[in-house]
Amino acid sequence: MQGLLEAIQKWHIHPAVDHFTVAILIIAVLADLFASVFSTRLWLRYAALALIIVGTAAAWGSNLTGGWEAHRVWDAVKAAGGPALATLSRHALLGDWLPWVFLILAVWRLGVQLFGFMAGTRGLYLIFAVLAALAISYQGYLGGELVYDYGVGTALYAAGAPSPAAQPEATGPATPIPTVYVPTATETPQAPTPTAGASASATASAMPTAAAAPATPSAALSPAAYPSPAPSASNADTHRGAAASL
Repeated sequence: MQGLLEAIQKWHIHPAVDHFTVAILIIAVLADLFASVFSTRLWLRYAALALIIVGTAAAWGSNLTGGWEAHRVWDAVKAAGGPALATLSRHALLGDWLPWVFLILAVWRLGVQLFGFMAGTRGLYLIFAVLAALAISYQGYLGGELVYDYGVGTALYAAGAPSPAAQPEATGPATPIPTVYVPTATETPQAPTPTAGASASATASAMPTAAAAPATPSAALSPAAYPSPAPSASNADTHRGAAASL
């Protein structure tokens, strides 16, 4: 028997059982609501009673298989922490309480069908049944979020989840060590001191010589360039007097 249970656990049948449970219980509540609208269809009421009983049994099966899966993934999810752990905790809490809620609803629904003094509580039963159906739908949504958003229960999550021993002790980010460059002391080369002879030769080579300076040609003086001055009036009178005396 133990070997059979271990083999069933390896099949991971919780998603199939859970989907069946959610579908059956929602259909059971909807059938009872339609039976209240169409009161002459008595077969709807008997169908709703049968479905609520089968759905309650499936809810306990979901609780059992969900416990197997939770035992398998709990350590890895707890080590990783974060929103996946909070989602798994809410999903597991609803999985622990909803089977009892639907068990009470199934017994209540059986009493409404079999005992006349409980027929007057049918409306109150439907209110609680609708709330329970909404709660189990929300639980199914959380299960889908665990798988599709966080990958809980999949091989990828198991490969990427950190183990408690692998977590570093330091909580803050690693700070790189600053590197300081210290230049080594080297002797600065000094210019050699020039000697007296070398200084004189350097000075002589630096000064331009007269021969090296370009010769500026002097402008040639031409008679046209400088005309002779005109004779003055006194000189002209003297020449005339001399000519008259002759």
